[in-house]
Amino acid sequence: MRSTLLKVEDLRTWFNTPEGIVRAVDGVSFEIARGETLALLGESGCGKSVCALSLLQLVPQPTGRIVDGRVLLDGEDLLRLSEQQMRKRRGRRMAMIFQEPQTSLNPVLTIGAQVREALAHGSERGDTRRQAVELLDAVGIADPERRYHEYAHQLSGGMKQRAMIAMALAARPDLLIADEPTTALDVTIQAQILELLRELQQKTGMAILLITHDLGVVASMADQVAVMYAGQIVEIATRRALFSEPLHPYTKKLFRSMPAASKRGQALDVIAGSVPSLRQTFRGCRFAERCDYVWELCREREPAWHAPTGHGVRCHLYDSTSAGRDVDDRSAASGAMSTPFAGGEQTLLQVSGLKVHFPIHRGVLRRVVGYVKAVDGISLAIRSGQTLALVGESGCGKTTVGKGILQLVYPSAGSVMFDGHELTRLPASQVRRLRRQFQFVFQDPYSALDPRMLVAESLEEGLRALGIGGSRDARQARIDALLAQVGLPTEAKGRYPHEFSGGQRQRINIARALAVEPKLIICDEPTSALDVSVQAQILNLLRQLQDTLGLAYLFITHNLSVVAYLAHEVAVMYLGRIVESGRAEEVLENPKHPYTRALLAAVPRIESGSKRRVIRLEGDIPSPSSPPAGCHFHPRCPEAMPVCRQDYPGSTHFSSTHQACCYLYPPRAS
Repeated sequence: MRSTLLKVEDLRTWFNTPEGIVRAVDGVSFEIARGETLALLGESGCGKSVCALSLLQLVPQPTGRIVDGRVLLDGEDLLRLSEQQMRKRRGRRMAMIFQEPQTSLNPVLTIGAQVREALAHGSERGDTRRQAVELLDAVGIADPERRYHEYAHQLSGGMKQRAMIAMALAARPDLLIADEPTTALDVTIQAQILELLRELQQKTGMAILLITHDLGVVASMADQVAVMYAGQIVEIATRRALFSEPLHPYTKKLFRSMPAASKRGQALDVIAGSVPSLRQTFRGCRFAERCDYVWELCREREPAWHAPTGHGVRCHLYDSTSAGRDVDDRSAASGAMSTPFAGGEQTLLQVSGLKVHFPIHRGVLRRVVGYVKAVDGISLAIRSGQTLALVGESGCGKTTVGKGILQLVYPSAGSVMFDGHELTRLPASQVRRLRRQFQFVFQDPYSALDPRMLVAESLEEGLRALGIGGSRDARQARIDALLAQVGLPTEAKGRYPHEFSGGQRQRINIARALAVEPKLIICDEPTSALDVSVQAQILNLLRQLQDTLGLAYLFITHNLSVVAYLAHEVAVMYLGRIVESGRAEEVLENPKHPYTRALLAAVPRIESGSKRRVIRLEGDIPSPSSPPAGCHFHPRCPEAMPVCRQDYPGSTHFSSTHQACCYLYPPRAS
């Protein structure tokens, strides 16, 4: 029988700011039963994290305050408790995994000390050191005795998140709040974290409030789903009901903006605009300005809540006053078909045997005692107007490949032939003159722009540095054209980066790269930190620019859904080497290397009834300063054989374009 553990009624959390009151959570209600997972889904800025902090009464003071509502945990209203009383509930009854483990862990305390501190919230006493080690082992941290004595900076991203989970579970809480627990993690680590949460939930019977904007994570974890927009819940349903028939226009838009192989050759549906400011007093529907179905009533009156069959929705389309209106999903799919750029015959970039080794210095005399083999002999080629996706886990050397190609770090060996020029043999002055032909779009749109420079100054900087663009008036005209090209208004050039959303900042970065009219752009995880709706806008923009300008992209990512949608060819990288490559459909539909299969199996799917076995990779990527003998992947490979530990495998060709380095496929005789 379903037993309600947490019941939230009309919760309202506001913040006082110099510009006015921000109604971050404005009348939220939901329930979570014991042993169930409720996913809270929505874009950044919708109030999801503030809602979670409100449950624990951790709203930042003195600006924030809970102004109304009830939070009932087993019938006890937590909002009526004093801070001293709440301390006894936090940890023991309710615990939280925060979004960014790097900033949530104390850098001056060992991991063991922090887990023991969390154990103090529980009712159990005794040997807390032993209990802490057992917890680290339970969350899948290898060699927990050693990790117990290490600090946060000594752990990988996945291990930091596991340590956070161990701390949250230390007191065996009834409710676990997980705020974006897998954001920016590799798909393999994400799969391990989600599997770990499921296993722990089955063992302990705890309930989980999972905050995310990833529909794949929701599909693999949730029993119930609540969709949040602009401080309110706009739809609640079971996972099956929501994924089979979403009702609210906002939810439908989120589903249609997801990239997939089936959408290749067409534009992704996007949600125009952004989440409205929560400082304003809303009169009608909060989604009205971005909705395909909007009519006059939506701007005049706030929609009521409708839940006739248990599938709740806040929308005028389901009022009696909307009888006869078309609520089918035929509306505005913005994904109209377009003709993709077929790619030229010319090979624009040819990389052969590229190596980037960083020396390790030790001692007073700084002697070289070894090398970090970040890139260890890779070869790839990109044709004009095509996209090569370089995929793999963090730490495998993808970003260093991009920097080595552009000579931002100097290769230790190998050849980089770009448009007939051998870059590794050119003096720095000649490489600098060629830089206008290849540009870099960095991962973080926030740190990639100088906060003290206006947008116009950032865009003009490259033109002036390379001596192109003509007079000042000509450069300003070029800037206006660039902003229009990436979908930004002309007045944006007179604003600073902090005045833009994440998606808009990434558009500015792309405009800066386009300013010097390059032939090749290296995109380093350009959408990894963006909401799915903003991601769709950036992917559409990249496709459009490629179709119209014939740009070539080296697209560095670990998001295989984006790869399936955007890439023409794929190269899979592991510990400095490419282990499989080929056309996108060959690699994604018929993967040969065990590592590629593990990456694909780890991607959460939103298809109903998807039954896939997750291939769990034990441990983390080995250190590139001392790679394993033989095949670098063999310590984590579920199909490793004795020969894999001896020599690195040669390349086996399965077609003229598809190849993999693995002893499962002996090289074929020519």
